[in-house]
Amino acid sequence: MGKLLVLILVVLAAYALTKALAGPKRGARSGSPGAGARRRTGERMVPCAHCGLNVPESEALSAGGRFFCCDEHLRQFRQ
Repeated sequence: MGKLLVLILVVLAAYALTKALAGPKRGARSGSPGAGARRRTGERMVPCAHCGLNVPESEALSAGGRFFCCDEHLRQFRQ
């Protein structure tokens, strides 16, 4: 009975050690940024007035209070 208990403890310790060395799972949120974790900027997404594609506001082209995903859609709006 004692050998079985020791075997179970060794297996549990090995499992805990492998989990600790593997690090957090991909996509898991951690309390501290870094270690290759991608930070979320919280930037607002805006839809293209022509095709409806959502793009970050900082990358969108704007004219007349509307947002566009590319130069082609902006040119079509201005015609």
